[in-house]
Amino acid sequence: MAQQIILASASEIRAQLLKNAGIAVEVKPARVDEEMIRRALEADGAGPRDVADALAEAKALKISRKTPVSLVLGCDQVADVDRDILSKPESPEEAIAQLTRLSGQTHRLLSAAVICHDGKPIWRHVGTVRLTMRELSPGYVTDYVHRNWDSIRWAVGAYKLEEEGIRLFSRIDGDYFNVLGLPLMEIISYLITRKDLKI
Repeated sequence: MAQQIILASASEIRAQLLKNAGIAVEVKPARVDEEMIRRALEADGAGPRDVADALAEAKALKISRKTPVSLVLGCDQVADVDRDILSKPESPEEAIAQLTRLSGQTHRLLSAAVICHDGKPIWRHVGTVRLTMRELSPGYVTDYVHRNWDSIRWAVGAYKLEEEGIRLFSRIDGDYFNVLGLPLMEIISYLITRKDLKI
């Protein structure tokens, strides 16, 4: 590896995926006002894909400006439900509402990644996964949220496929790494092209 990559995210799963792939990573979470950025973009007519991309870029840029010689990776993930954006639920009641809306429907999960160097974006990608949720009974949704709240409160759409959330779905079309919030294959390909990773 030519240089270490800085992950501008507090996500443990993203850091672990990068480490598991043999990528030297330092974690420096970026503090940005995601809600303000999202609302401004939506007011300008931006769709979910553009919102995910812009949030990933904002995080990467914030850290890149402080560490200009490093490669900085910013990430963001949103659920697109008929062009409405679902983010991480702020309460169990919001998680129940999100899952009730998703029940029996197909939605898209968008996982954006932006790499910055010297305070400028040099690479970006938005991975897309289509997920079809089973019809869920109200009682199951409530019980699921109460059983899993400590974990799913950090998850877009109020589910984690690596946990009990896999039971909620009848079909998943797309790269599993994108479900976990990181377009890992594309990041690796870019780092290999740059010769920051060797094969």
